[in-house]
Amino acid sequence: MHGLHLIIDMYGCRGDRLGDKNLISQILLELPDFLKLTRLSEPLVEEYDNPTPGISGFVIIGESHISIHTFIKDRLATVDIYACKEFNVDNAVQYLTGKLSPKKIHKYVLRRGDEVAAEAL
Repeated sequence: MHGLHLIIDMYGCRGDRLGDKNLISQILLELPDFLKLTRLSEPLVEEYDNPTPGISGFVIIGESHISIHTFIKDRLATVDIYACKEFNVDNAVQYLTGKLSPKKIHKYVLRRGDEVAAEAL
């Protein structure tokens, strides 16, 4: 396994949480430790208005990165967790749903770079 990529689309989130820059920063600070991943940077979190109001946040982890993008008017949050180390997908989903309170989620789990491991054999 070269990389595990969790992609989550969270629908019907609370607008006050999607627009809370401090909350998005807190998530990016806590989530790596919660998943036993190695945070290498402080989160970079920025508000934006175009094309629609929201927040984008990113943190570099030793294993790759975690990103969050919120779309306040659409009540949508999209999250990517990519790591070259196994992590508990269910724990990640539970943590994020507890923080952003979505009504519905779509979760995608991808294994990336598998051919590199196969070529090494």
